[in-house]
Amino acid sequence: MSLELHLVKVHSASAPEDVKDAITEVLDHVRSGSRGNRRGGKRLTELLGAARLAAARAEEWEIVRSLQDAIHYTEGRLLRPDYQEMYRLGYLERGPRDELGLASIARTVKMTNDFWCSEAEQFLQSRPDADTAAVLEHIRTLGEDARFTRAPAEDPARYHIPRGMAELSLWTERVLKNRVEISDPAESARRIVSSPEALSVLAADEDGRTVLRAAELQQRSSDLRDLRRLIEDEKTTEHALQRALSGMHWIFGGRVVAEAGQRRLVPGDEVDIPLLRGDGSLQVVELKRAAGVKLVKEHRGSWVPRREVHDAVGQAINYLVGLDENRERILAEFGIDTRRASALVLIGHPKSQPEAGEKAINETLRVHGSHLSRVEILTYKELVDSAERALAMGS
Repeated sequence: MSLELHLVKVHSASAPEDVKDAITEVLDHVRSGSRGNRRGGKRLTELLGAARLAAARAEEWEIVRSLQDAIHYTEGRLLRPDYQEMYRLGYLERGPRDELGLASIARTVKMTNDFWCSEAEQFLQSRPDADTAAVLEHIRTLGEDARFTRAPAEDPARYHIPRGMAELSLWTERVLKNRVEISDPAESARRIVSSPEALSVLAADEDGRTVLRAAELQQRSSDLRDLRRLIEDEKTTEHALQRALSGMHWIFGGRVVAEAGQRRLVPGDEVDIPLLRGDGSLQVVELKRAAGVKLVKEHRGSWVPRREVHDAVGQAINYLVGLDENRERILAEFGIDTRRASALVLIGHPKSQPEAGEKAINETLRVHGSHLSRVEILTYKELVDSAERALAMGS
């Protein structure tokens, strides 16, 4: 009906007879449906194209533009509310603009804004130290996960956004793209991650496990390359390093099995990365800047750690003291035994002090750490190098 009303308007506005005849032919086709129904199909698009050509030959450019919109409408590229608004069709012909549609858009914008504000507020409540970049990253990933929104049968009138689904989809897509010949890996990945049954079948199959393992190694290798670029950039902040290492607990070695979800175990203290080892013990990771930090200095012909290293170690020891003093409460509230807790200090990069050399820096930190029973000191480069060697052996 909208198309017919539009064509009637165009017909009355066109002057050349050949243009009118072409539009009349389109109208005759539209009205030729059985039982009063309007007729469409490929023939309609062809007739509209012929009318547009006639208008172009007559240099009736307004008619050309109008007929082009009609073609877009028949092809589904121009939606009916927009089509009716643009040409004042139907009930809009003499009345005001579509107030109902305007109110709907306004409500949608407000509800969308309220949703994202609420998500940002919840994120800041759980991460009061987060900066603007962290909030925006959280919102961005939530928006990506929204593509996998589900409507569980057991929870009517409510919808769930499964977190991390977009990342899993991207990972699965890379598996399918690099190891399996498939026409549309992105669509297949979305279908697999949206179906726990399909994912479990892939994991249970021997060839499937090989593909998953290869993809996991490939993803870890990519993550290490990204991390290496970060640690070699003097502009990288501690927060950026923490964000990059989050979820990469495997980089700290085979003894680490998971990253603890709770960072604030002791009142007043929030550890950068809390790790859980296979024996149930806790290891806290204290992150300092990577590139741009000098770690050693000469003293009586030998290299010794600089103040930056001592300060970082002191901070790690303070964490351990707090964990010891609150051991029973932490065990009762979080189920984490901190009696055997240890700490790892990640600081600096050898490229920031070429006069000392990587070997001398690593040896100095290793000797200094050997006198600390519960604190280990590593440069970021040593950590990444070690993880890459382990990854090469695993592959």
